[in-house]
Amino acid sequence: MAAIRTHREIRQRAPWWLFGLLALNFALMTYDARDDATKQRKIRSMAQTITYPIQQGASSVGNWMGSLFGNFGELRRASTENQQLHRQIDQMQTELRDTRERAAEAERLEKLFKLNEKSNYQTVVARVIARDPSMWFDSVTIDKGRWSGVDVNMPVVTSGGIVGRIVSTSPWSAQVMLVTDEKSGAGAIVGQLGQSSALGSVKGMGENGLLEMRYVSGMEKVQLGDSVTTTGQDAIYPPGYNVGEVVEVRPGSATQAQVIHIRPGAGLERLKEVAVLMYRPPQRTESDQALPNVDKKSKQ
Repeated sequence: MAAIRTHREIRQRAPWWLFGLLALNFALMTYDARDDATKQRKIRSMAQTITYPIQQGASSVGNWMGSLFGNFGELRRASTENQQLHRQIDQMQTELRDTRERAAEAERLEKLFKLNEKSNYQTVVARVIARDPSMWFDSVTIDKGRWSGVDVNMPVVTSGGIVGRIVSTSPWSAQVMLVTDEKSGAGAIVGQLGQSSALGSVKGMGENGLLEMRYVSGMEKVQLGDSVTTTGQDAIYPPGYNVGEVVEVRPGSATQAQVIHIRPGAGLERLKEVAVLMYRPPQRTESDQALPNVDKKSKQ
């Protein structure tokens, strides 16, 4: 029974063995078959033909992924470089701004020192360290005080003109009332001393930052753009210092004074450094001529 079963299994499997042998033979023949023109095995050509789309797709995907990650890397590097450039630009702008500020400060100080050389009075150069909180800064504080020789009522000027006067002092600082303050005043003349008779006095107008000149006769000729200088009659400012420029004129008459508005020449809204004049007005000498009656009584 076992032999019969074995023969039966052999007969049943024989076709499969035959198919397997034929397939093996075909594979060997195919592997060994060569192209007449190139002398290459045809199976290699077939394999290349079959694998080409797969290789092409894999290559495209790899290139795309490589490009994608490469772009990410480039963007990251570009972002880092951009941040570095921005920091460098900010640093350069800061250095440029500091350089300009130092140059402007040096120019202002140079003008003040030249003012000291031209002035007949000793000066103390000071920096503005605080401002009044009002709109037009009607007072400022400077970093020089009594220890530097600064005293009350000394005039304060810049190369552009008068600033104000000292109203209070401490050992190391002083407060300056600006000429724009409504409580300030100064004797002035439109034009230059000795060349004009348009005498008057200037007074601060407060928050509009202008000065008003009073008591100028309506018969005097005053025009826009005329310069105004100090006369020294106020016992605060020495004569010959610039006050400002006429920006508005309302004509008067023989009996009515003109209304004149002046823009200060000292640039009060941007004060950084000032010069305090060590100026004391000359003492007024009493008249030598006594009244006749007084003379007679004194002799009796």
